[in-house]
Amino acid sequence: MTGAGAGELFLTSLRVSLPTFGWVVAGMLLGRFGLFPQWLNDRISRLAFRFGIPLMLFTGSARVDYSEALHSRYVLVGIVSTLLVTALAWYYSRWRQHPLAERGIFVQGAYRSNLAIVGLALCISAYGERGAMLGALPVALMTSLYNVIIVFVFNATLGGSTGLRAALLGIARNPLIIGIGAGVLYSLSGLPQPALLAPASVWLSAFFLPLMLLCIGAAIRLGDLRRAGALAWDSTLWRLLVAPGIAVLLALACGVNGEALGVLFLLVGGPAAASGYVMVVAAGGNGVLAANIIVLTTLLSAVTLTLGLFLLSLLGLAGSIGG
Repeated sequence: MTGAGAGELFLTSLRVSLPTFGWVVAGMLLGRFGLFPQWLNDRISRLAFRFGIPLMLFTGSARVDYSEALHSRYVLVGIVSTLLVTALAWYYSRWRQHPLAERGIFVQGAYRSNLAIVGLALCISAYGERGAMLGALPVALMTSLYNVIIVFVFNATLGGSTGLRAALLGIARNPLIIGIGAGVLYSLSGLPQPALLAPASVWLSAFFLPLMLLCIGAAIRLGDLRRAGALAWDSTLWRLLVAPGIAVLLALACGVNGEALGVLFLLVGGPAAASGYVMVVAAGGNGVLAANIIVLTTLLSAVTLTLGLFLLSLLGLAGSIGG
């Protein structure tokens, strides 16, 4: 490929990532100048989490052909790579002799990506409606898996008493899972799809995803990074480089490429999920460490995701992006 062609691909990769992370930076600036107070952030986040994002995920998942998607290897790769990263991160943390109380926080930061907001926003930016449709099923399955895994991890490291039954009930009540599940059932029902369904998916995505990205940015406290230690940086390295690297290599070994590989990379290569902080605090863990991992991965993922998508595109593995 010529230098001009590679340059064009890099600019296309930037056009995919900049809008998403631009909203995060805008939220940081609004929060810094007191224009996005915490009470407003909480209310908007609650509204979007309970209604907006589930509706958006419903409209996207209702339009997927699951007779094809259920046999898609990229979904299976996402699940297997998550389990593999969790196991490897656990043994790595034990080898590094991280304190037991912080091992679970490290492992969560390593495997748990912000799928439903940052990941999905990037998929839509890269592949349009096709990205939303390809991302719906892995978001549902991997979000559920994330919540099951963390029960075992925190029970083993923070002495939690949460059981699998409680975790499964939490998954069943999760508005994001309900929205995707309802969309899957609607698609499988064979009922005719209203003409409004496709444009509604675009409208909802265009409104609620930027809103949630603003909330993520406004919640970032850069001052906390002064206390970020080696463990936070270690977890960031796993989240942004090791985890997506394992997923991509596994996908290529299974013959996954094109748009499916691009979507998988954008989903698993995203920053640590903000909900992870809430779970750490609820379990009595080190909230500062969890917050530092989220801030570091959010800021640095703008670079790693852009360069990763560029490299996959340069090798002809990520399909046509930015079209």
